[in-house]
Amino acid sequence: MEHYYTERPRSEIKENNFSYEIKGIKLNFVSVSGVFAFGDRIDKASRLLIENFRPSGASNFVLDVGCGFGPIALYIKHRYPHLQVTGVDINERAVEYTKINARKNNLGIEVLKSDLYEGLHGRNFGDIVSNPPIAAGKALNTRLITEAREHLIKNGAFWLVAFHNKGGKTLKKIMNEVFGNVEDIEKSGGIRVYRSIF
Repeated sequence: MEHYYTERPRSEIKENNFSYEIKGIKLNFVSVSGVFAFGDRIDKASRLLIENFRPSGASNFVLDVGCGFGPIALYIKHRYPHLQVTGVDINERAVEYTKINARKNNLGIEVLKSDLYEGLHGRNFGDIVSNPPIAAGKALNTRLITEAREHLIKNGAFWLVAFHNKGGKTLKKIMNEVFGNVEDIEKSGGIRVYRSIF
């Protein structure tokens, strides 16, 4: 069975072109079948993370893990042009469409195919953000959190957004175990943005 975290989606390519505005910033996107979240809008969880993200200031390097077709990475780059933003995804189609959307909006971000942090050996970031693939299971999402420590600069922040009662509560607990701290930055419609400081 194919998921949005499948490495090489085989499903027929269907595209959706749309514009979307968050905090007065309108960007143009192509979403695509086989990539989270196919449709004509930014999903609510990603939107909440985009609205509430603010750089830790630990460094100018930001990483979006599981970037999908690129909305989180691209809005961050537009709002904070001085940041060096990298988006990674295991899904080859996601990587391709994030690059397409970056070009569409004239935003210079780095996009890499990587299974979580696999392709980022020796690289560190001031902020790591993720709308995690809850459906991929607890083991993968635990790795997402625990391995973030190896790629954060001191005083950097790990940001995660999830539906609190659909796996988020567990991930928040893991964040607290890994970092020794976690806070709810925002709550809306059952979704929470969690942040831990390294």
